[in-house]
Amino acid sequence: MADRQQKSLITVAGKGSSLTSSSVFLVANNLAQVRVDSSLIEKLSSCRSNETPPSIKYQISFPDFLTLEESRASLTVLLSRLLLSSTSIRLELPNLISEALNSGLENQSQPLHCDAIDVTGEENVILDSCLATMDGICAILDYESSALSSVSDVVAALSCEALGANVASFNSVDSGDGFSMKDEAAVAGDLKVLLNGSKLVGKIEIGVVSDIPKVHGSLREAVRMVHSKVRVELNSGVKGGKGGNRKAWMIALMTLAAALRYLGESSLSRAELNISSVAGLSVGESLLGFLRENCPTSDTLREAFRLVSEAALEEEYVKFLHEVNELLCLVKTVVSWEMVMAVVSLAGSELLERTQGDNASTVESNGGNSKVEKKSEKKKKVLGKGVTLIMQIIRDKLQNGLTDVVDELSLAKKLAEGLQSFVDPKNIEFDMFSGKLKEIVESNESRRLPKLPKGTRDFAKEQMAVREKAFSIITEVFKRHGAMALDTPAFELKETLMGKYGEDSKLIYDLADQGGELCSLRYDLTVPFARYVAMNGLPSFKRYQIAKVYRRDNPSRGRFREFYQCDFDIAGIYEKMGPDFEVVKILTELLDELNIGEYEVKLNHRKLLDGMLDICGVPPEKFRTICSSIDKLDKQSFEQIKREMVEEKGLTVETADRIGTFVKERGSPLELLSKLRREGSKFLEHEGSALALNELEILFNALEKSKCIHRVVFDLSLARGLDYYTGMIFEAVFKGTMQVGSIAAGGRYDNLIKMFGAKEVPAVGVSLGIERVFAIMEQIQKDQKQVIRANETQVLVSIIGDDLPLAAELVSELWGAKLKAEFLVNRRMSKHLDRPKEMGIPLQVIVGSQEVERGMVKIKDWEAKEEYEVPGSKMVEELQKRLSGVSS
Repeated sequence: MADRQQKSLITVAGKGSSLTSSSVFLVANNLAQVRVDSSLIEKLSSCRSNETPPSIKYQISFPDFLTLEESRASLTVLLSRLLLSSTSIRLELPNLISEALNSGLENQSQPLHCDAIDVTGEENVILDSCLATMDGICAILDYESSALSSVSDVVAALSCEALGANVASFNSVDSGDGFSMKDEAAVAGDLKVLLNGSKLVGKIEIGVVSDIPKVHGSLREAVRMVHSKVRVELNSGVKGGKGGNRKAWMIALMTLAAALRYLGESSLSRAELNISSVAGLSVGESLLGFLRENCPTSDTLREAFRLVSEAALEEEYVKFLHEVNELLCLVKTVVSWEMVMAVVSLAGSELLERTQGDNASTVESNGGNSKVEKKSEKKKKVLGKGVTLIMQIIRDKLQNGLTDVVDELSLAKKLAEGLQSFVDPKNIEFDMFSGKLKEIVESNESRRLPKLPKGTRDFAKEQMAVREKAFSIITEVFKRHGAMALDTPAFELKETLMGKYGEDSKLIYDLADQGGELCSLRYDLTVPFARYVAMNGLPSFKRYQIAKVYRRDNPSRGRFREFYQCDFDIAGIYEKMGPDFEVVKILTELLDELNIGEYEVKLNHRKLLDGMLDICGVPPEKFRTICSSIDKLDKQSFEQIKREMVEEKGLTVETADRIGTFVKERGSPLELLSKLRREGSKFLEHEGSALALNELEILFNALEKSKCIHRVVFDLSLARGLDYYTGMIFEAVFKGTMQVGSIAAGGRYDNLIKMFGAKEVPAVGVSLGIERVFAIMEQIQKDQKQVIRANETQVLVSIIGDDLPLAAELVSELWGAKLKAEFLVNRRMSKHLDRPKEMGIPLQVIVGSQEVERGMVKIKDWEAKEEYEVPGSKMVEELQKRLSGVSS
């Protein structure tokens, strides 16, 4: 492939210009010449009368282990640094450096040489302290790693196509739960653009494909860190504090080195996976031979990284940078070989056919069906839209270089060299290739792929089947306890919601002012329920509601901004602790019947908590804010909470320590209750906490008799940060391996309804965090490899042919008999047989021309593996009989 022919001109230290990594790279590789800005030359010339006579002999030299590219990069930065640092330097010094850089070395193995020169004391200080060698190599690393980052994504996409890999994991990288990293999500997005429309991907689960967003995202992050530092350092003068600058470079570049190593290993694994598809081609053996000779191995990559680490430990800074650059070159070679194997796997036979296309005997010798075979092969390879464009660019560039090749060895070598040129920034093909790539990824047409807002998600048909089943169980439990359904608006007046949620009020979603009313999306279902009871003057109401709520929270695993809540509330005056018992009992029934596994219900009492704070010496006006801090104990250590209470909320250390002794108390409800009621207990001396202990005794005894107390843990650290709770509070926590936080919560709120200007109506309720429960259920199904049937269709009516009226007649009979049925009209029998297998439909009615003539229908029972005919008039009766023993 063509090298760059025409050299560009780089102006150093010009007014308004800046030195870039790209400029350093071009000069370092003798692809550009340097010139000193003319205005600066005039300024330096005008200062000659005041110059100090040179008295120090200075030799500009570089360590022997540096490559010519690294030495030239260092000299380029040295030139810029001299010109930026002082107007007192003599013109001879930049002229000497410019002449050395512009000498146009043709022998790239020849070491860079500058003649010794006499310098002034000021020049000597600048030359010794400007860190040009480090910054020069860093500029090379910045440019090369940035180039590698962009092209490696394309190469990975080619491998995904060549391997037929399952890329579904790319969709979950940015799932909206805030758990993904920015660069991982960006890589996944770019790959989806390139692979959009592909018929090859999605078949095989491959670990080194699923890990692409993480590995490539880490490289992007490291490259960005290096680039931001290089951009500043290249255009700064001489600075003091060399040690700090060196360590800063080492931190940034050690991260880059680790990212490069893992990119190389991942790329090498994909290249090796492509070997089997390449081996069958005529040039396959030759290509594999070249790969084994020239492609670094995993051992080579590990050794290179070891040298990087060793230099870092020894604080050999220039050596360290050189070894990072060596590692980058190895990884670039690996990525180029991954590209070779992927492209040849995807289009090798086509490229070979093109080079041999004029030789008719070759085609004939392969047999008369060779054209048919190749045509069908091309039909099968439907690539992604972005990959198709990339492959077309590659084909166009390669074909010109392959036309004169006759033997397989030369052809294999030309193929490898041609493809590798796309990965080499020194080559003119690289600029074209990377430019086209940027156009493809950033084009409006490609970017039409839609994206979900953060904190939201779609639910596929299988997920919806699970959700509908769960909602059915929940609704049945609620109705079993006499609850009636209620629905309220998705948004309320802002004044309705404010002042009810304590510190969590900041999470309320406000809507734009429309028509003079300030509205907000509902934060939960409890406050709208209280507003409804107050507005309608209801003395009592036992209700349930299943609906979406909205919180402007930071999304995380199991935490979303839009999610369902399933609420059960009892408002009104009843027997003491009766409603409290019932809501806890309902919660245990729900979680048991949803069959999610082990859980516990942590329970406390707001009056007991307030009494504890009072006993510890917390001022009453700080009760609620301290409760919000205590409520974080399930996520943070007590030391962190203590620091918050003391430094941010003004408690004394002694008060915080007293709180710490109480909140550590948790255990069996009746046992801990007995401990807290012992003679001399400070809780018995406090009116509020004594009342709470009496109420809890009634509650615990009721739960014991109902045989669910084993699910309950009495926990004094449970605070529930919402302002409206006044009595019992509780929270259910999943105890399995999946960390999702609380899955349900609730408590008594006797004053909330009164806050809306109505009379006091005591109330208690429970809210099930169903989204987290769904996450647990989905994980269980995945672990147990359960197959979820997304539809409930019982019968498929199959019409062999194109008689839609007949299909309408038969399926309408089934619908009229309340059977769940679908119909399919198609001439191909395979379509009729595939549908029930794919959809899990147990029964099928098959009608062709012969059945029509005889007035019969054929019934196929997929579960019993039986097939027989019945008269059309008996079809419904026979199907109903069959379904009485078939699960829908």
